[in-house]
Amino acid sequence: MENLILEAQYSMKDVFLKGDLITKLSFLFSGLNNLRNKQFIKGFAFLIAEILFLLTFVVQVIPAVGGLISLGTQTQGIKTITHDGIQMQVATKGDNSMLMMIFGLASLIFVAVYCYVFWCGLKSNRKLFAMQVLHLKPATFIEDFKTLADGRFHMTLMSIPLIGVLIFTVLPLIYMILLAFTNYDHNHLPPKHLFSWVGLSTFADIFSGRMAGTFLPLLTWTLIWAVAATVTNFFFGIILALLINTKGLKFKKVWRTLFVITMAVPQFVSLLTMKNLLSDWGPVNQLLQNWGIISQPLPFLTDGIWAKFSIIFVNMWVGIPVTMLISTGIILNLPAEQIEAAEIDGANKLQIFKSITFPQILLIMTPTLIQQFIGNINNFNVIYLLTGGAPTNSSYYQAGETDLLVTWLYKLTVEAADYNLASVIGIIIFALSAVFSLLAYTRTKSYKEGGAI
Repeated sequence: MENLILEAQYSMKDVFLKGDLITKLSFLFSGLNNLRNKQFIKGFAFLIAEILFLLTFVVQVIPAVGGLISLGTQTQGIKTITHDGIQMQVATKGDNSMLMMIFGLASLIFVAVYCYVFWCGLKSNRKLFAMQVLHLKPATFIEDFKTLADGRFHMTLMSIPLIGVLIFTVLPLIYMILLAFTNYDHNHLPPKHLFSWVGLSTFADIFSGRMAGTFLPLLTWTLIWAVAATVTNFFFGIILALLINTKGLKFKKVWRTLFVITMAVPQFVSLLTMKNLLSDWGPVNQLLQNWGIISQPLPFLTDGIWAKFSIIFVNMWVGIPVTMLISTGIILNLPAEQIEAAEIDGANKLQIFKSITFPQILLIMTPTLIQQFIGNINNFNVIYLLTGGAPTNSSYYQAGETDLLVTWLYKLTVEAADYNLASVIGIIIFALSAVFSLLAYTRTKSYKEGGAI
């Protein structure tokens, strides 16, 4: 608190204009004012950090940023050399566009981190100037160190996680985004080949070029699937919870346990089991044929329309128990007085559900519904384990009729090595999820009532 008060009294402009020579030089040589005030450890830390940064900037950062801009100029090749009259072919080392991009991004993050360190030096200089004007004694290293375990303890705890976030989250995320603006595909795989910047051409290819015939149908199916999966699980989960909690029903705990068992079984086991049950020569088709109901196997997973309905049905089996449990908790905590008053006024069960039960369930579960919708957009397991995107469609590029955008992204990355296309799809999925979440959640009654409290 004392630091904030001291720093608020003077702007950086005031410090530079009113400070003495050492204070002004501290804007150029970080830590000089700390050294003058016998804060040797802090002063040398700022000064050494600046020296190391300048050396690294010249030796590493400038070449790395240049490599980020060019993404390489020299490709690998074979060169013929003559040694003692004998001609030999040797491989020549070339540039690696992928590494040059990573090192360039890492250099920019390094510059950003040092800018923050330099700003901390300027703030320390401003604090010393304010203390000098107010005739206060500068803090010693021991006193500053103690604040790391007291007033600035949050900075101590956050320092290591912040470094981890920068290296393992921010850097890969920016790298993935930048790939969308390159031609990094199966024809430009490093280190043998170089890739280069192509601007927005990959985005144009996705929306109106040769990939539009795959992207637009998969985007439509992704949205249909997300809506259908969310709505079916929600409504049937509520109906199941109401049936189980009906007055007079015996063995409620047994019925509830039977449906919860599906949650205890790992999802991939349930999906693979369903895949075998619904295959053309699986038990379901065999039983229907033996009973004389059908003469030919039903294409549950081999026809596009059948497969989509089958996926939605199987997802209901996996997802309804979750909604049932949440709804049960809400139903058991509904105010009994409202329901009794409605019954006295002559309301039937449907009217009670429509006017009392359902609105309160919806109010509480709206954030969960939004989360489930976004989760279904990115529901990789159900599609990949049940159909693998099948059936195939010759009009689609590296995708089947039941592929979602996220499973198509996986195939573009792992199977086709079209990283630029996969990056564009990843950006679109993120934008779609973020925009929907923001618009939907801020317009819900849950958000408005929560903000009013």
